[in-house]
Amino acid sequence: MKISKIFLSGILVCLCACNCTTDKPDNDQKEPENPTPEVPEVVAKDVAAYVTSADSRNQFKKTTFDFGKPGSMSPYQVTYDKTALAAEPVDGFGLAVTTSAAYNLLKMAPADRTAFLEETFSREKGAGMSLIRVAIGASDFCLADNYTWCDTPGLENFAVHSEDKDYLFPVLKEIYAINPDVKIIGSPWSCPQWMKCNMPGGNNWDVSKFNVPVTDETTYNSWTGGRLKPSCYDDYAEYFVKWIQTMEKEGFDIHGVTMQNEPLNPGNSMSLVMPWQDQKEFVKVLGPAMDKAGLADVEILLFDHNFNYDGKEGQDNYPLNIYADPEAYKWADGSAWHNYGGSVTELNEIYKTHPEKKIYFTEASIGEWIGGWEDRWDFNFLSNCLVPDFSTMFLGVLSRGGRGSVLWNLMLDDKRGPYSRHDGSCKTCYGGVTINSADYKTIVKNSHWFDCAHASVALKPGARRMEHKSFELPSGIELQMYLNPDNTVGVLICNNSSKNQDFVFASTKHTVKYNVPAKSIASLIWQE
Repeated sequence: MKISKIFLSGILVCLCACNCTTDKPDNDQKEPENPTPEVPEVVAKDVAAYVTSADSRNQFKKTTFDFGKPGSMSPYQVTYDKTALAAEPVDGFGLAVTTSAAYNLLKMAPADRTAFLEETFSREKGAGMSLIRVAIGASDFCLADNYTWCDTPGLENFAVHSEDKDYLFPVLKEIYAINPDVKIIGSPWSCPQWMKCNMPGGNNWDVSKFNVPVTDETTYNSWTGGRLKPSCYDDYAEYFVKWIQTMEKEGFDIHGVTMQNEPLNPGNSMSLVMPWQDQKEFVKVLGPAMDKAGLADVEILLFDHNFNYDGKEGQDNYPLNIYADPEAYKWADGSAWHNYGGSVTELNEIYKTHPEKKIYFTEASIGEWIGGWEDRWDFNFLSNCLVPDFSTMFLGVLSRGGRGSVLWNLMLDDKRGPYSRHDGSCKTCYGGVTINSADYKTIVKNSHWFDCAHASVALKPGARRMEHKSFELPSGIELQMYLNPDNTVGVLICNNSSKNQDFVFASTKHTVKYNVPAKSIASLIWQE
């Protein structure tokens, strides 16, 4: 009798199956000791919110939550129109990188420094700050002697100064590795001394001579005061060109320059008096020189001083006086402002008269002179500066056509330094961040870091302010809404009142509900 091979194969398969046990593991095949756990799916929330409070309870605290359903009838409703946008795009926000700040950063352990710079400049991992200011030469926050990049007469002697090469450049390169879209505004504290002459009458503090033309070009060998020799206008314009070209060759994006830091201040540790009459003539030389060198895209900003024109007679309406000259108007891209005197309302007339010209806020510092300061190294100024400064230097500037704000000194140590050893330097200033010089690791974020972080995290370069309609905001409450280039909505809120405040942002698709604590600033961002 024949038995088919197929039939025998079937019996063998069954027997093998019967000999297999399913309730005991094979001793030769042990279970892995650390099985890989199942990773739950992470579902991103719709809205990210950040809040910092004057009482330090919240410090850039992030929360995320989902949209609410549309159709809200809340008494705190805010509606917005993505098609009604301001003409002026935002360029960014940040803090100045002086050589003092760079020195402190380079004293940190590399891993600690990277973590801090990512927290400050990274769009993915941090606040995404994107606008910084650097000195063209030394400032009152330098490490040794005052300097420019051409202290020996003759432009053939132009060269990068060792302090910038050793401290500024390495830090800037690390920043650009984190955020290659960072833009720089450069400002000189003084021209080279060989380009200076004395003030008419010989007294730097004689305000009546600010408006007197220079006639005596005898060289004035001083780092403070003096005027720019008219015969050196061409050389000084070429100095700017060489500085910009050198910086850009190093990989640094020079977005703009001011012609002089605080042009109406004859003091400080370095200075040059440059009344509007001088700046009007110099911009007519600087503009064509930059254009000829292929640098027409680098902005030239006028003024760079206080809202009250430092109280100098004959200097009111400084940028407007320059714009009135057709040739100067052609080369001037805008103006830059500080807040050590006067009110941000000074920008009302500047913006109203020339809305086509750009406005930047370029310097403010916190320090021991501010009311409520406490004499301890870790005092963070949140209680007295966080909210009012955000209102003035961010919302106040932006609502008047401002393109961005840069505050002073990214990082100083617990001794307010290092600062210039020369008379006139600020020895009572705090940076955006204070680092403890005992270990160069422990840091305290101060109010100005938080102000810049809140503006940067919600408003990306290119953002435009949106029109919105809201309930009647109580006294002390300010609100601005923006549309970013990636179609995200960014919201800035300033609550200087003593009560928490509800908001319900409503569109046809969803609502965003948020409560802002009293004496706090908040930023919200969501994808439309």
